[in-house]
Amino acid sequence: MPDAEDVRRIALSLPDTTEKVAWSMPTFRVAGKMFATLPEDETSLAVRCPKEERDELVLAEPEKFWIAGHEAQFAWVRVRLAALEDEEELRDILADSWRQAAPPRLLETHPGLGLPAAD
Repeated sequence: MPDAEDVRRIALSLPDTTEKVAWSMPTFRVAGKMFATLPEDETSLAVRCPKEERDELVLAEPEKFWIAGHEAQFAWVRVRLAALEDEEELRDILADSWRQAAPPRLLETHPGLGLPAAD
């Protein structure tokens, strides 16, 4: 089961990503734009997700995905780390969120965004 340290390691392996504490929690940003957070006790992850896709994810896998009340109007979804199958699934989720926040120049220079394989 992936944990907060896996989130940190994978997020920081993405191009031009930095970690910054905001709202008393770790946040991960690409070129200054937030794409992931580790809220509460770091047992979940919040990532960017288009609202239509987010709603479908929550309906299909409510044990894995949910929408925090204060984030309902934004294009974000929460992910329970304990419900993820493995690090590969975590990498896919983080990379997708990164692509949504990354500026065009980074998307152009990293078209296939290959993430490092898990150790």
